[in-house]
Amino acid sequence: MRLTSKILMSVILFTAVPASAQQSVPQGAKILIKAYPNFIKGYENGNLLMSDGAKMLYDDGRQKSFEQKLDDADPEDMFAFKYDRKSWTPEYLQDAGRSRCEQLFKKMYGASAAEVRKHLVSVPWFGEKVLFTTINGAADSLRAVAKELEKHPELHSYLKSSGSFYWRKVRGANRQSAHSYGMTIDIAVAKSDYWLWKNPGKKETEKIVYANRFPKELVLIFEKHGFIWGGRWYHYDTMHFEFRPEILMANP
Repeated sequence: MRLTSKILMSVILFTAVPASAQQSVPQGAKILIKAYPNFIKGYENGNLLMSDGAKMLYDDGRQKSFEQKLDDADPEDMFAFKYDRKSWTPEYLQDAGRSRCEQLFKKMYGASAAEVRKHLVSVPWFGEKVLFTTINGAADSLRAVAKELEKHPELHSYLKSSGSFYWRKVRGANRQSAHSYGMTIDIAVAKSDYWLWKNPGKKETEKIVYANRFPKELVLIFEKHGFIWGGRWYHYDTMHFEFRPEILMANP
């Protein structure tokens, strides 16, 4: 009888806890934990729990403009845009992947060129070699892309590297380029389209004309192995492929 009373009391106490007090893990945080398990171990009280014991604020709570989500992103902002894998013409201002939390990326890949270089390896790439990071399995994923592309000689004219690792700021902005982290490759610049080339003088929030000459099959192979494509951005950069498994997980 006493045991039954204790069980009933436990049930009463549990159900009496208000729903607001029960922690809810944001979907984006869940995806980051799954995408980067070597660095992100959990979520607690609004923070990502890092594997080294540090905490990183997931959402700073600020209402941000489109440009602020690019220039001053927290982890939550990285999921603010849609990466549409069903359409080949991006919707207005949908740039999923252009928003990167620098604190998180520097934590994972390195906070300086010297730190990033410690993890770079040379990956064979169709008669060339490109530097790519081993962090998060990015180099292995690029090797998998190359292996699959070897079976498609009709795509080989698009594969000449136009650059991978390069520690620098985004041109015309004060945020770090994805190339800084060694998990991005540009290819076939001669066959590429970039939004400012086609729309000179346009600002980030102005309407622009879309352009692309890359075949769909090439894009799908990269995406299969964890890379997003800059051609799916409204502010398109069709030569650009970036290892971002969390974006693909959020946009299946």
